[in-house]
Amino acid sequence: MTTTVYSPQSKNPEQGAVVEVLLVFLKLGLTCFGGPIAHIGYFRDEFVTRRRWLDEQAYADLVALCQFLPGPASSQVGFSIGLMRAGYLGGLAAWTGFTLPSAIALVMFAFGAPLLGGPLGSGLLHGLKLVAVAIVAQAVWGMARTLCPDRERASIAAVASVLILLSTSSVVQIAAILLGAVAGLWLCRGAPPLAAGYVTIPVSRVSGLAALAIFSILLAGVLLVPAHSSQNAFDLFAAFYRSGALVFGGGHVVLPLLREAFVTPGWVSDDAFLAGYGAAQAVPGPLFTFAAYLGAVVKLEPNGLAGAALGLISIFLPGMLVLVGMLPFWGTVRTRPGAQAAMRGVNAAVVGVLGAALYNPVWTTSVKTPADFAVALVGFVLLVAWRAPPLLVVTVSALGGVALALTAG
Repeated sequence: MTTTVYSPQSKNPEQGAVVEVLLVFLKLGLTCFGGPIAHIGYFRDEFVTRRRWLDEQAYADLVALCQFLPGPASSQVGFSIGLMRAGYLGGLAAWTGFTLPSAIALVMFAFGAPLLGGPLGSGLLHGLKLVAVAIVAQAVWGMARTLCPDRERASIAAVASVLILLSTSSVVQIAAILLGAVAGLWLCRGAPPLAAGYVTIPVSRVSGLAALAIFSILLAGVLLVPAHSSQNAFDLFAAFYRSGALVFGGGHVVLPLLREAFVTPGWVSDDAFLAGYGAAQAVPGPLFTFAAYLGAVVKLEPNGLAGAALGLISIFLPGMLVLVGMLPFWGTVRTRPGAQAAMRGVNAAVVGVLGAALYNPVWTTSVKTPADFAVALVGFVLLVAWRAPPLLVVTVSALGGVALALTAG
């Protein structure tokens, strides 16, 4: 038994090859700079606009679902796309391709790869941050045109943005999406019904319930067992799994949890933690791969390569389990008229969340001068008007950042 979800532009998704999924996500894993919000923009450009593996509505629904769940939202979206395209192996291939490049880079750094220094290095890093501005702006622009075509949904998006901008709590993001669902039930029932068409999700309800059961049992285990059980491997697994299971929003939100889990008990020094965090900003892919660095440098055993592998798997596992558990039920619920109205509101709220993120932290941490804005604007025009591939935009923005640094020096 499989579950189906809406996507009229997808044809015979079951024919998608695992190797195809792996190669596409490997390219993204090598080029997706800018954090989870930017990743959502990259994915949209690759799978909605270019490859048409799914349409705007199905993609927005996936993003909304993953925003609800604990774990790394962008990695969950990528895993879902791979799952739709080529089954469980496709989901694993998507996760592997998107995750390994940054994990390998951070493990290399843990073993002594030097940090970039001087104006050349700082300029390169700054240019990569400016890429995120262009990518997120493109995502907001494209999704707003499709998902906020009327005043009701535009208003929902605006309210969601205001809520996010007025608060620094990650809980507010979830609240904004929930309010979007309620507003959708009230305001969006008059919208035209969704067109027919489906993408196959090869997850049965039995498999979904099993995944939720495993997630809950493991979470109960790591919460009930003392934080320091003298079983080093289990302690490490518990620290990573707990962090991955209890964080909503992904990305930077997981860092305070990891710091509490590793620096407070003295497993990793504060200097080493901050150095790894700095390196994590310089690599593409999901920020959750910071766990590979921590697993490599932690004072407990296993560490090194074994610790990196343990950290990487443990921190991603809870988010993937809860995602697989929810996917089959989400597909059924969303076909009901009330659910469709709620999802219209949720999708509009997601646009608002993206819009707020475009300002803070993407804009506020990247655009400091008119020259910075010029580099970001060039990237945006390349993406939107010229439909340039993201790799070209990354290259142009990185070179722009280097040029700005050298000029300032």
